Amino acid sequence: MNRLFLLLVLLVGLSCKSNKVKQPSTYSTAIEQARKLVQETSRDEHFPGIAVAVSVKGELVWSEGFGYADIAQRIPVDPARHLFRIGSISKSLTASGLAKLYEEGKVDLDAPIQTYVPSFPEKEWPITLRQLGGHLAGIRHYQGNEFLNDKKYETVLEGLDIFKNDPLLHEPGSKYAYSSYGWNLISAAMENISGQHFLKYMEHTVFKPLKLNHTIPDHADEPIKERVKFYELNGTMLDLSPYVDNSYKWAGGGFLSTAEDMIRFGNAHLHPGFLNEETWKLFTTSQVDNSGKKTNYGIGWRSGEDNKGRPWFGHSGGSVGGTSYLLLYPDQDIVVVTLVNLSSAKLNNLPFRIANQFLSNE
Repeated sequence: MNRLFLLLVLLVGLSCKSNKVKQPSTYSTAIEQARKLVQETSRDEHFPGIAVAVSVKGELVWSEGFGYADIAQRIPVDPARHLFRIGSISKSLTASGLAKLYEEGKVDLDAPIQTYVPSFPEKEWPITLRQLGGHLAGIRHYQGNEFLNDKKYETVLEGLDIFKNDPLLHEPGSKYAYSSYGWNLISAAMENISGQHFLKYMEHTVFKPLKLNHTIPDHADEPIKERVKFYELNGTMLDLSPYVDNSYKWAGGGFLSTAEDMIRFGNAHLHPGFLNEETWKLFTTSQVDNSGKKTNYGIGWRSGEDNKGRPWFGHSGGSVGGTSYLLLYPDQDIVVVTLVNLSSAKLNNLPFRIANQFLSNE
């Protein structure tokens, strides 16, 4: 049966802890309180499963799964091995690949996009990689049922056909308008600049160097071991999500990953090494529109301050059957990841509330 009754007590009570985690007594209270927050939110918002991981000063101090990766098979979530749809966190991954090209001097972020993608039609105004990466280019977002696209696209360029002939929403730079399709165009530029297929480039330049061994494209038409089942909530019932093929948007929302891989990814950006300090600052500093208003978005990274004035970077993600969050506190050297196998899951600021338990130890 596709429809599954939500067994709240069983889902919330079931957990799977990573055997890789050292849990210093320093964080025992923080872990206990954070675990309660996850259990309460999972219960109240009817999560089928959630993977949570936290690192402090580069050390994984908490990693735990709650509920099920597959309800019908009663497979509990494992934060080290279960692959969730990370949605728009994919933009941060792609931004790291673009940043490497920038550091190699192969990219001018302010050149017209046709410099790198000659086949993309010219618009009323020129648009640039910087504007695309900051959602300032005027490229539209999803329309109608495009979010439920089930067509397989063989190439990145083929995916551009969805929107390439549409007019811009507004003059580039004049306002912020979120667009996953803008990242399709970025990935096409990356292919031409690097001379590699986008997915191969990401594997060789980002995933392998950072040891993201469980971060892969979500090939819907292929069996992928450890990929979770994806769910939709209808009242207190869970349905399996409809079939979608994310090949039309690899760069902006098409990757799978684990909570622990995303911790590794976050830690790789807290200190210079994978990227140099100047590049990281460029990609995470908020852009401004033509009026000088901050967007709180750099190139593939959101930024802001929490309610205590502490700066953070990160990205949320929403997919068919997935809701995700990657949160970095650079000054405190803390990374928090939450991955849920449910569409439009209500996190209710859960990543920030988890982080606050560990920030109180600083």
